[in-house]
Amino acid sequence: MTDNTAADDGWFAGVDADDLESAAMAVRDGSAEGPRDWPALALEAGFAADKDEYYDALRAATTAATRRDVTEREAADDRQLVHAVRAMDDCTRTANELAERLAEWAGTVDPAAGTGVDYARELATRDEIEPGQEPLVSLAERVVALADEAEDLREYVDRQTPTVAPNLAALAEPVLAARLISLAGGLESLAKKPSGTVQVLGAEDALFAHLRGHAPSPKHGIIFTHDAVRGTHPDERGSAARAVAGKLAIAARVDHYSGDRKTELDAELADRIETIQARTDDESAGGDGGDDDE
Repeated sequence: MTDNTAADDGWFAGVDADDLESAAMAVRDGSAEGPRDWPALALEAGFAADKDEYYDALRAATTAATRRDVTEREAADDRQLVHAVRAMDDCTRTANELAERLAEWAGTVDPAAGTGVDYARELATRDEIEPGQEPLVSLAERVVALADEAEDLREYVDRQTPTVAPNLAALAEPVLAARLISLAGGLESLAKKPSGTVQVLGAEDALFAHLRGHAPSPKHGIIFTHDAVRGTHPDERGSAARAVAGKLAIAARVDHYSGDRKTELDAELADRIETIQARTDDESAGGDGGDDDE
């Protein structure tokens, strides 16, 4: 539907009332300068016999249009990345929790019981097991399978993230980049967020506690795992987190709106972090590092 046809024939101009696909396309792609008496126009154009029929057709068309939009969105590369990194984290968490349960159980019957996924892997591959330990071995095999699945998903994320968000993957490494996209709800959503929001993604509980007056403002969220933040002295970590978040926000916008690789972002962040980290060295040597308000 165009503005002119809308004015003449209504929202479903030229659409057969029985053609749900065309009606859905009219909803998805159509536009008009302003509201009109669309039911009356539809009746005049013969699209519907009465208003009830018109609204039934409108409901069916909007539902079909929404379903198609959701399907296309979920099939997008960044959404596939979101599902992959969430599944990876679920597999890792579940494997670790089951490994703890296995270690607690095995400690009652296995003199050589260890801890963690490594013990589960060792138990699952033993040539001989004691009678009655079959359930332990079965559980160990499932722990190993989950841990291996998590590793396979990590490899997928490592491969896929640079194709979806090349600048973000280069600045943050693929897994952290994927987690930021996941926390934001998609690359487009991340690209629209200010750097201050990117800085505290993953620290929502701490942020809400701060807003209620129960805790100090968080300096960083998941970007703490970034080498530039984690490797900076605690006194300067807030400055490092701001610098990293600022560049990541720019990288996300470039990735979403153009997809071009901007290697200068890497160099700019490296220079900024070097300056921030040098303050600690200066202070250790008796110098004055100054303040950072960036």
